[in-house]
Amino acid sequence: MKITRAVVPSLFTTLNIFCGFLAIMNAGQGKIEMAAWFVILAAIFDSLDGVMARITRSSSKFGVELDSLADVVSFGAAPSVMVYRAHLSVFDNWGILIASLPLIFGAIRLARFNVQLVGFDKDHFSGLPIPAQAITLSAFLLENYSDGLGMIGAARDALAPLVLLVSFLMVSRVRYETLPKLTKRDIAANPWRVVGFGVAALIVIFSKGQYLFLVLFAFICLGLIRSGYHAVRRWGLHIEKEADEESEVSSIDI
Repeated sequence: MKITRAVVPSLFTTLNIFCGFLAIMNAGQGKIEMAAWFVILAAIFDSLDGVMARITRSSSKFGVELDSLADVVSFGAAPSVMVYRAHLSVFDNWGILIASLPLIFGAIRLARFNVQLVGFDKDHFSGLPIPAQAITLSAFLLENYSDGLGMIGAARDALAPLVLLVSFLMVSRVRYETLPKLTKRDIAANPWRVVGFGVAALIVIFSKGQYLFLVLFAFICLGLIRSGYHAVRRWGLHIEKEADEESEVSSIDI
């Protein structure tokens, strides 16, 4: 068997899948906190496979497809099992339906991304990336779930709306910024994006992960606010254009 440079990023992708499997195993046994940590570890390996592909210059269609399959397991199936076992099981059939959404919409989001790979906007994602959805749910559970006590306080009521929100955002057209590349060209072109992600990383590091969910939720809300602003702006420009056209027609009639 011939070993090529493409093996390096594929190895990290394989570790991503394995962490997803371990997350599902632990969630199935009711070890939600451990499952959440394995999802976060899977996300680390997911980011490293892209880095390794760029370093070794070995990106391939095979790698893209393998990465998508890994993401469905680690960031689709694993979070769905986690939220169901953590609390949504108390809602019977409705709980099953809501818990399935990260998996179903995550798969749809990945399929849409793959068919749009050629010519897609490299600075923004269309819809919330599936790893961000999975890490958000994992961070929420780590903050509000105890393996001995279950969901704590108001978090029990907030879990289902949060799952619905992040699931629908994955298949939405809301734009989210990609991770900045630490190159001179990217820093010069998008300095505020680099600063923003840097500040967010420092907050998570110095809080020892306690503010991870808040940082991710702020990222989600920022995308929604920016999308709403652009929608209102487009609507305003459309109204202004219609008013100008009506004014031109009136002047011609006169």
